[in-house]
Parts: sequence; structure tokens; C-alpha cells
Amino acid sequence: MEGASFGAGRAGAALDPVSFARRPQTLLRVASWVFSIAVFGPIVNEGYVNTDSGPELRCVFNGNAGACRFGVVLGLGAFIACAAFLLLDVRFQQISSVRDRRRAVLLDLGFSGLWSFLWFVGFCFLTNQWQRTAPGPGTTQAGDAARAAITFSFFSILSWVALTVKALQRFRLGTDMSLFATDQLGTGGTQAYPGYPVGTGVEGTETYQSPPFTETLDTSPKGYQVPAY
Repeated sequence: MEGASFGAGRAGAALDPVSFARRPQTLLRVASWVFSIAVFGPIVNEGYVNTDSGPELRCVFNGNAGACRFGVVLGLGAFIACAAFLLLDVRFQQISSVRDRRRAVLLDLGFSGLWSFLWFVGFCFLTNQWQRTAPGPGTTQAGDAARAAITFSFFSILSWVALTVKALQRFRLGTDMSLFATDQLGTGGTQAYPGYPVGTGVEGTETYQSPPFTETLDTSPKGYQVPAY
């Protein structure tokens, strides 16, 4: 965006809801938000099944409770982060400080990169544990939930990598300081101050005025005669 500061326009400008909703970054956040629900939702609802030997519940991913906990924490974290960053995107245009905008973009870049890596780890971890899961009644019952969590973990990798790339692009846009200049500085920064006398340094004869309280000397006053000697 030409003349933009970290991907946004002049601070305090009105936000267009239609254009905001159509932004690729907004669509990616919404998609990541949905994917996170599709990961931790099935694990919470159907990810724990009864064991063959008793009523105890075990994780459907090879009985590894750590795999279920990791998927739930990862999904919940992404769910909360997407909502928070979406709210930050709405308020981003109202941030007038260049330093605060820079910090917001860096936070987005760092978190998106971290969560992209964690989603990759989670996808590999859940896939590995599911491959090691022995078939059984519980596995058959919760198989769809496990496959859904694995599938949307993979989709989450793509969406969060895309968010990382978008944040990197915003950071590279840099800052145009003229956006934060006042209208007076922006329109009349080089205009001379009103009333300031601008001269050439050479006084003209027509501008000369006689000093005050001076009288013209009359060399021949009336009624006076020079005496003759």
C-alpha cells in the first residue's frame, strides 16, 4: 500500500468494514480460527475412549494423554490468538504511534511464526501416535475425530505460515512519517511566517522617512538682515 505505515493508512482514519472483511489477512485469521476449533473440538468431545479392560478413559492417539493435551492446548491457543489479533487488526488503524505499530506487527510476526512451527510439530506428533494406535472398538468409534484433528492440523500449518508471510510483508513496508504530520506541517511546512518582513537588503529612496522630532533648518530666516561692517 503506497504511503502506508505497516500496511495501514493514516492514523485515525475511518475503517471500511467491507474492505476489512475482504483483506487476505482477515480471511486467513478467520480460517485459522475455524481450523483451531476443528482440532481441539473433536479431541475434547470424542478424543477419549474407554479401555477394553475397564471404564477408564484413555486418549485415542495410542493411549498417549500427552498427544490429546498437546492438541487441545495448541487449538485453544490458536483460537484465542486469532480472536485477539483480529481485534488488534480492527484497532490497528487507530494506533497513532509508529513505535506501537511496529511492536504490534513484530508481535504478530513472532507469534505467527511460532504457532506455524508448533502446528507442524503437532501434526507430526498426532500422525505418529495415530499410526501406532492399535485397532479396537474405541479406536473405530473415535477414528473420525482423530482424523479430523490431524487433517485440520495440517491446514493450520498452511494458514499460519500464510499469516507469517503477511506479517513479514507488513513489517517490510516500513513507515512513512509524513502520515503522522499535522495538516499545517503537511501543507505549509515551507511557507514563510506571515508578517515577517522579507527584503533585499537595499533600501530604496522612496521608502525613506525622516526621523521624528526633527525640524528643517531655514538658512535665511525672514526679517533678518546681515549687518554691514
